[in-house]
Amino acid sequence: MSDLFKKYIIETQCGTESQYEAVEHLVYPIAIKKGEMLLQKDEICDKAYFVGKGILRSYTVDEAGKEHTIQFAPENWIIADRSSFYFNEPSEMYIDALENTEAIYVKKEFFDKAEKIFENFAKVNTLALHNNIRHMEKRINYLLSASAEKRYLKFIETYRDLSLRVPQQLIASYLGITPEGLSRVRKELANKNFNRD
Repeated sequence: MSDLFKKYIIETQCGTESQYEAVEHLVYPIAIKKGEMLLQKDEICDKAYFVGKGILRSYTVDEAGKEHTIQFAPENWIIADRSSFYFNEPSEMYIDALENTEAIYVKKEFFDKAEKIFENFAKVNTLALHNNIRHMEKRINYLLSASAEKRYLKFIETYRDLSLRVPQQLIASYLGITPEGLSRVRKELANKNFNRD
C-alpha cells in the first residue's frame, strides 16, 4: 500500500525517491474493516486517507436521522473533513468504510514537511484544494437544479464502477433522491438505451 502512495506522491509532485524517503516516516498504512468508523461528528479530523484498495465514504446525518452522503473515496482517492483538518474545527461529518479497505493516512506534519521537501508541493496541494472546491460547487448546483437523471449520469461519470459496488440506498443519498427514485431513473435509462438499439 505504501508503494501506491509513494507512486502517487512522486508522480503528482514530480518528485524523486530520495525526496519521498524524507517524508516516508510520516506515512502510516492502515487496514480498515467494512463498517469501521474513522471519524465521528464533533471529533477533530487529524488524518487524511489515501485509498489503495476498497471504498471510504463521508456523510452527514440530519435531525431526523437520515444519512446524506458527501463523498465516496474509491482507489486512488483522498478523503478527509478538510474544514476540520485545516482549521482544527469539530467535524460535521462521519467517515466510514464501505468495504474492507487498505489505505494510507497522513497527518498535518506530513503536509508541513512535504512543503519543505517538494518544490511544488504547496502549489500542487493548493490546486487540488481549488479543484475540490470546484467539484463541490458543481455538485451543489447539480443537487439544486439538475434532474435526477442528470445527477445519476454525473455520478456514473465521476465514480464509474461504483454503481456495482455501493448499495443503491447510499447512491440515492449521494444524489439527494429516494432509492425508489433511483430505481426509476435506472429503469428509464435502460429503456432509453434499449430503444436506441
